[in-house]
Amino acid sequence: MQKRRLGRTDLHVSAICLGTMTWGQQNTEAEAHAQMDLAFEHGVNFLDTAELYSIPPKPETQGSTERIVGGWMKARANRDRVVLATKVVGRTANDWFRGGRPSKLVRADIFDAVDKSLARLQTDYIDLYQIHWPERQIPWGANPTRVGAWPAPRDADETPIAEILAVFNELVKAGKIRHMGLSNESAWGVMRFVFESERGAGPRPISLQNAYNLVNRTFEVNLAEVCDREQVSLLAYSPLAQGYLTGKYDHGARPVGARSTLFNRGQRYETPNAAEALLEYNTLARKFGMEPALFANAFVINRPFVISNIIGATSIPQLHTALASIEVKWTEEMQKSVDAVHQRVGNPCP
Repeated sequence: MQKRRLGRTDLHVSAICLGTMTWGQQNTEAEAHAQMDLAFEHGVNFLDTAELYSIPPKPETQGSTERIVGGWMKARANRDRVVLATKVVGRTANDWFRGGRPSKLVRADIFDAVDKSLARLQTDYIDLYQIHWPERQIPWGANPTRVGAWPAPRDADETPIAEILAVFNELVKAGKIRHMGLSNESAWGVMRFVFESERGAGPRPISLQNAYNLVNRTFEVNLAEVCDREQVSLLAYSPLAQGYLTGKYDHGARPVGARSTLFNRGQRYETPNAAEALLEYNTLARKFGMEPALFANAFVINRPFVISNIIGATSIPQLHTALASIEVKWTEEMQKSVDAVHQRVGNPCP
């Protein structure tokens, strides 16, 4: 498994990162342990979780995924071999994170979040602590294909980015975290965090975790240049577009036990024209003799700006397919074929 440098740091992470958000609802603790065992046997050294998980968010399951990861690291005594990433929620009205009140990216809430994560993970430090989504009001995912309400709404009590970084600076100095990262962030947001960090407000962001897949290549428009020049590493999530790039939902199918069947949370990938675009990519994969899931993961892993592809699975066979994507020889013909479809369909699922 190839290891790639994370930002400007001395951390080197596997080209595949194991995502964890199904653990605690769709997957049991034993199934999660089996997934981690298999991934690490294949050279993965990178785990990504969040205080929010498992998904869908519920007060009774919040934090369950971190507890599962922490139990596995303790049982395997391998904390020193794991690059561990987790996240603090952005502004949310959900009151179960902070004990009965809404949460913001202010000092008290960030410290509360990190201390609870450390306890659940049974560790003294987090390698990469990420802001799950911005506190300011922006479209989910932060990279829409057109402007919505303008000027963009702003909360009167929005926490300035410099103040957020100052809190992360305290966390680094206290040894609770090693590095900070962003998620679901825009080009302006990344640059503002970099700008404020260079002014001395706090640690420089080393990574950006944004959605990137065949039906959402919005990262390429502005963020690719930002991240390249500022050495902020892309950690691509949702390479399979929540399973829609596996082919299992083609022609309106809803298999028993699939995520969109269970939870009806696939609206991001059910936009106008999305079904047609997804079917075209899934058909293209089969023309190249591959399962759609293998093809979609291989596309992401082989993009030159992707440092690590965050895969997810609810079964061991699915995980085997995702891990096998690192071995796919991505050809110029494949890329040209994908680009030809993208030229016509664009980014239907930002």
